[in-house]
Amino acid sequence: MSKERLRIAALGGVHEIGKNMYFLQYGDDIVAIDCGSKFPDESLLGIDLIIPDVSFLLENIDKVRALVVTHGHEDHIGGIPYLLKQLNIPLYASRLTLGLIENKLKEHGLLRQASLNCINSDSILTFGQITTSFFNTNHSIPDCLGIVFDTPEGTVVHTGDFKFDMTPVNKQYPDIHKMADIGKKGVRFLLSESTNAERPGFTPSEQLVGAHLEEAFKKAERRIFVSTFASNVHRLQQIVDAAILTGRKLALLGRSMVNVVAVSRELGYLTIPEGMLVEPAEAAKLPPHEIAVLCTGSQGEPMAALSRLANSSNRQMEIGAGDTVLLAANPIPGNERNVSRIVDNLYLLGARVIYGSRSELHVSGHGSQEELKLMLTLMKPEYFIPIHGEYRMLHHHRLLAEAVGVQGDHIFLLKNGELVESAEGVVRQSGRVTAGQIFVDGLGIGDIGNVVLRDRRQLSADGVLITVITLSQSDGRLLNEPDTISRGFIYVRNSDNLMDEINQLVKATLQKMSEADLGQWNIIKQTLKVTLSKFLYEKTKRRPMILPIIIEV
Repeated sequence: MSKERLRIAALGGVHEIGKNMYFLQYGDDIVAIDCGSKFPDESLLGIDLIIPDVSFLLENIDKVRALVVTHGHEDHIGGIPYLLKQLNIPLYASRLTLGLIENKLKEHGLLRQASLNCINSDSILTFGQITTSFFNTNHSIPDCLGIVFDTPEGTVVHTGDFKFDMTPVNKQYPDIHKMADIGKKGVRFLLSESTNAERPGFTPSEQLVGAHLEEAFKKAERRIFVSTFASNVHRLQQIVDAAILTGRKLALLGRSMVNVVAVSRELGYLTIPEGMLVEPAEAAKLPPHEIAVLCTGSQGEPMAALSRLANSSNRQMEIGAGDTVLLAANPIPGNERNVSRIVDNLYLLGARVIYGSRSELHVSGHGSQEELKLMLTLMKPEYFIPIHGEYRMLHHHRLLAEAVGVQGDHIFLLKNGELVESAEGVVRQSGRVTAGQIFVDGLGIGDIGNVVLRDRRQLSADGVLITVITLSQSDGRLLNEPDTISRGFIYVRNSDNLMDEINQLVKATLQKMSEADLGQWNIIKQTLKVTLSKFLYEKTKRRPMILPIIIEV
């Protein structure tokens, strides 16, 4: 087959929510789309962040022309600093998106060497044989773009995240006419987001939230705490407007909230009157009816501002009886338990809590079924690849595509890394590239693997038992009584008999070993691990991590 072929794949973002990253390649030209992150679940102990595996791009470093970013949410930009540390390619994004990315790069010390380029819906870029243009979409953050790639094998459209909001708060209307023109010219492949593919009807306009926020502000008698996604700039503006209407000062809690507000104000996307923002320490001294607090933590993140407030562990402020807490965001699937725990704690503090879908303080930024069908109808794709969602979402999106006339065998439900290829007019699914997840733990990137995570899970479940033995260097004899230490396994002061039995078993095991085996530390350690593990499970039905430490004298 000719080398000049079009290839499309996801490096993240399918069969999952988060760490979105995609690429298309024609011949020797590769363009990457987005590079997001996602937060770990409870099984990934100690992990801070998950980012895409970009091995394929690093292997083809001389062919990668650019990274084009659709919008400024973390699941689309969170991995960019880690990518640019390895692959310093030109980056293209809209004005607000670029502002948020610059903030991240500054924190990582990468801003000076980064090649950052501002684009809008009228921009046209050329990367080898790939011509790239854009169209405006609506989402829960300003400056969102869909992307059009014109290649010799046809046009590829990537929608980014979108909804069709005909009354947007910021007056950035969706480019429906432009989308229709793109569809008339012919779309070979459509990559469209699937987040709300299971939800019937249309997603309500963001305008609806503003009235409910104002009503809640008017009814509140004491302080108001509002938690929402920091990146939802439309929502932030509505909260500011409600605070102005009710004569309240505004305080910010949470690093990401402070950063996003600063960038959005500087670029003119958020309007806050001079003197309205106050420091948390000052806010704590103001009369309760004169203050509103905007904070992070709407998803129940343990270290976020709202969680600390609910646990009474925030040093700057505290929630008291009669205060009102507004959760202006619905839990992402998987976060429901954490959010419920925070709501319980807030009620225990005597707060009035307004949350959940019935509160009408949140609308989704993603299009529901009718909007997904509208996008499909406007674009009229020959081939369709649903992206951005777990498998059931991709599956429902496929059904929607079939309902509006896309042939079933022209729809590809891909896993991360799986390729769709078009050459000389023939389209097929063929092979795969390296794709997966990289764990970020503190300053470590990718140095935590399955073995370390397995050890962490074992430590968290049954603790550790350390036995220290001192042997003679000359003949391998045990010189002192074994010293056994327990952490997270048993409480030593209440388990004297068991600790004595463990020490006696260690001595007996060493005495049974041959002189040759006693000269080899690895054999001693493995023998002690097996013997103690069997004994402890019989005694306690627990399997602690066992660490023999040998000292030769």
